[in-house]
Amino acid sequence: MKVISYNVNGIRAAIKKDLLEWVKGINPDVICLQEVKANEEQVDLEGFKALGYKYVYWHSAQKKGYSGVAIFSKVEAKSTKIGMGIDVYDAEGRTILCEFKDFTLVNTYFPSGTSGEERQKFKYNFLDDYFKYISNLKTEYSNLVICGDFNICHKAIDIHNPDRNKNTSGFQPAEREWVTKFITEGGFVDAFRKFDENPGKYSWWTYRAGARGKNLGWRIDYFMVQDTFADRLTNSLLHNDAYHSDHCPVEIDFK
Repeated sequence: MKVISYNVNGIRAAIKKDLLEWVKGINPDVICLQEVKANEEQVDLEGFKALGYKYVYWHSAQKKGYSGVAIFSKVEAKSTKIGMGIDVYDAEGRTILCEFKDFTLVNTYFPSGTSGEERQKFKYNFLDDYFKYISNLKTEYSNLVICGDFNICHKAIDIHNPDRNKNTSGFQPAEREWVTKFITEGGFVDAFRKFDENPGKYSWWTYRAGARGKNLGWRIDYFMVQDTFADRLTNSLLHNDAYHSDHCPVEIDFK
């Protein structure tokens, strides 16, 4: 089984940049997209269906052209949950759960706090509520696989200039501590770091100052796999050669 997570920064723009050709070449079983910035009816899905993605699960934000997540799958989910059940977050289209036969997939687009203090506070509230949400899911589902744009770098190895960014949203101490808590207390494994502990591995680059060409990036996109499921992982990698967005796709493979 191969699963891709990708913040596409607008699905319609990504499709115009040959996203479907890339998907055809990689051929994942499931694709989790964040920041789709569109309602389902605004997107021509025939290209995905032609590639075998017959099952589409979508959570749009109420605000047009903002946020939103989607899951495209070749396999039908046993059950789905759209949203976290908390109106203030669900209005922003941040989470979809799909229960499959052997695992449960949760696709999430975490809030950013870069626009100011108010949104940073919103982000911290989300983190607290998300931890509770996932804790509750563990009582109902098994083999949780959490993916998406967390908008947080966990460790210094995950960001190109940790000293300069130590108080920047996305690398603040409390945010990093939350990721540690999510892994240790929550019982999850950072799938990419299970296979690759090298520095300079990033999933997002600002469009400014040629950052991507210089590899001045942040690793903020993750697969967090429940520790009871982690031994089934066979690989995880970053697709740095995909240029449909300011992010790149993350992949996991498991048996």
